[in-house]
Amino acid sequence: MSNAGHIAKDRAPGGARPPSRLRQLAAASIGNAVEWYDWYAYSFLAVYFAGQVFPEGAGNSLVPLLSTFAVFAVGFFMRPVGGLLMGAIADRRGRRTALTLTILLMGGGSLLVALTPTYATTGVLAPLVLVVARLVQGLSVGGEFAASTTFLVESAGPGRRGLFSSFQYVSTTAGQLLASGTAALLATLLTEQQMGQWGWRVAFLFGALLSLLGLWIRRGAQETLPQALHSGETPGAEQQAADRPGLFEALRRHPRQSLLICGITAGGTIAYYTWTTYLPTYAQVNAGFDKGDSLTVGTLSLVFFALLQPLGGMLSDRIGRKPLLLGFSLGFAVLAVPLLHLVTDAFVSLLLVQCAGMVLLTGYTSVAAAVNAEVFPARVRAAGIGFPYSLTVALFGGTAPYVGTWFKQAGHADLFPWYVAALCLVSFFVYLTLPETARQKLDK
Repeated sequence: MSNAGHIAKDRAPGGARPPSRLRQLAAASIGNAVEWYDWYAYSFLAVYFAGQVFPEGAGNSLVPLLSTFAVFAVGFFMRPVGGLLMGAIADRRGRRTALTLTILLMGGGSLLVALTPTYATTGVLAPLVLVVARLVQGLSVGGEFAASTTFLVESAGPGRRGLFSSFQYVSTTAGQLLASGTAALLATLLTEQQMGQWGWRVAFLFGALLSLLGLWIRRGAQETLPQALHSGETPGAEQQAADRPGLFEALRRHPRQSLLICGITAGGTIAYYTWTTYLPTYAQVNAGFDKGDSLTVGTLSLVFFALLQPLGGMLSDRIGRKPLLLGFSLGFAVLAVPLLHLVTDAFVSLLLVQCAGMVLLTGYTSVAAAVNAEVFPARVRAAGIGFPYSLTVALFGGTAPYVGTWFKQAGHADLFPWYVAALCLVSFFVYLTLPETARQKLDK
């Protein structure tokens, strides 16, 4: 092969210099960790700022906290909108543009939370500002998965899509741990009164500053969408605009793939939110587990979970995605009920149950980004993933704590494990229909 041929081979689409794999991975992962720090900081600190933003109901001190979590839910259901809009931007203007926009939105939302006035000072304006901030953050985090998923997988080298995919949940978990650690550190250094007055604002200001770091890293990343790389090379803006996918093109032209994303995600999201978010509360409510110990177990298991992800991703590059997905879904369909019934008020019992679930869950989380990206062609990949994925997460993942609590209040706590198992069984049958894509070339 001639020297010219070697040069052409080493060039990225559009004649740009080939991207650094490590820089691409850092751009997606660090930015994603910052996004999820801002998202989770709200839930960890709600108990401190609830009373300042919402008025207490007559004789009920829980009204501010309930109102604060209602705003959290509103942000959750903004995620499908973010997945659709930011996904469309990623498909039309490029992945890097969408990633820049999502982290700017999340940082702006975090700053707005930090600057939210108190109800005593501004009245109803205080909760309105908080709602707007949370809507912006929900829009951002919904778009983040769509954009970062496509960017991660498209940045991977040959035979490394599973490994790169796994960093989606490594970084998500890192953001969650950073948020809980920041909240715990502030609570240790400050008094209860200081936390309620101004301490909680420090965490959100820190999140806004972290967003600037993530923005700087992402600005140095290289675009992975060929159409975006070529957009400045061809004359005729009208033709370029005509070639860009419409907002609902993925849903209109690929309805089967859109439904497939829902089926792929349903079991994974209920298992993920049950084991990473709701299980400590489940242990407290159903087994009388100590609150402090449950948070310790949750933190330890999250660290264990993050370490497992790259191993699962590399394994999928060797043996394929389907074996991991089938192992995850069948494992939870069979073991969710006995595992949750093993939870007692003993520290070791919850730790073992949570870690066992994390091992099974890795079969989904480590490959989810790769599997989703391999379903759609590049032209509509981000929007095609973003909307059905975020909608399914909002319907089944975000509601997991509520459904589990509702079953308990209704006197049927034993039904929640069966609910988790049933959704995982649905996904098992979906996974059976999937073709193996690990060794197929990714559509560009």
